Amino acid sequence: MTAPSRHLCLFDLDHTLIPIDSDHAFGSFMVEIGWADADEFRRRNDAFYADYQAGTLDLDAYIDFATSVWRQRPLAEALAARERFLAEVLRPRVTPQALELVRHHQRRGDLVAIVTATNEFVTTPIAAEFGVDHLLAVQLEREADGRWLGRVRGTPTFREGKVERVHDWLAGQGASLADFSGVSVYSDSPNDLPLLEIATDPVATNPSPALEATATQRGWRILRLFP
Repeated sequence: MTAPSRHLCLFDLDHTLIPIDSDHAFGSFMVEIGWADADEFRRRNDAFYADYQAGTLDLDAYIDFATSVWRQRPLAEALAARERFLAEVLRPRVTPQALELVRHHQRRGDLVAIVTATNEFVTTPIAAEFGVDHLLAVQLEREADGRWLGRVRGTPTFREGKVERVHDWLAGQGASLADFSGVSVYSDSPNDLPLLEIATDPVATNPSPALEATATQRGWRILRLFP
C-alpha cells in the first residue's frame, strides 16, 4: 500500500497568524464607531477576554454578548462595518512572516485550514485575506432572511470542539487524519492543547507563557512570528 503523501496544516488565528485577538478587537471597534457604550462594553469585553486567557470562558455567554451590538443593526450596515474593521484594524497588522508561513504550506501542496474560536462573521474575511479556503470557526444560528443570531450552531471550535470539528470537516471530504503523511498545528494558546496533541508537528506559535512551558517540556517547536 502506498503511504499517504499529502500533509495537513491547521492554524489557530488570534495571536497565532495575527498579533491581536480579532473577536476582542472587533468589539473595541464597535465602541470606536459609536455602536456600543464605551465604558460598559469595554468592561465586559475585557472581562470575557481575561476568562478566555484563563481557560474559564463561558462561550455561549460570550457569543451572545460579542455579537449583540452588530446583530441589532441592518445586515448591510453590519457588513460595511466589518469591511471597515478589516481595512482599518486587521489588514495593517497582517505581517509578511505570517503570510509567508501560510504560503509555504500551500506551495508544498498541504491541505490548509484556519481553526478558530472566533465566530464566522468576524473571521470569514480574515481567512480570505490569508488566501485560506477552509475556515472552521464558531458557527452562528441564522434567521430565514440571513440575519445572524447570538447562539452557537453545532459544535463550537473551542478546546476539544476544535478536534471534533476537524474530524467532521475531513469526514465531509471523505478523508481522515490517517490519510495524511503528517499534521502540523500552529497555536499560541493552551486552550488548543487538544488540537496540538493530534499533530505530528505541534508548533507553539507566539506562545503564551503556559503553552511555552508545555512546549519546552514536550520538545515541541516554538515559533515567534511577532515581536
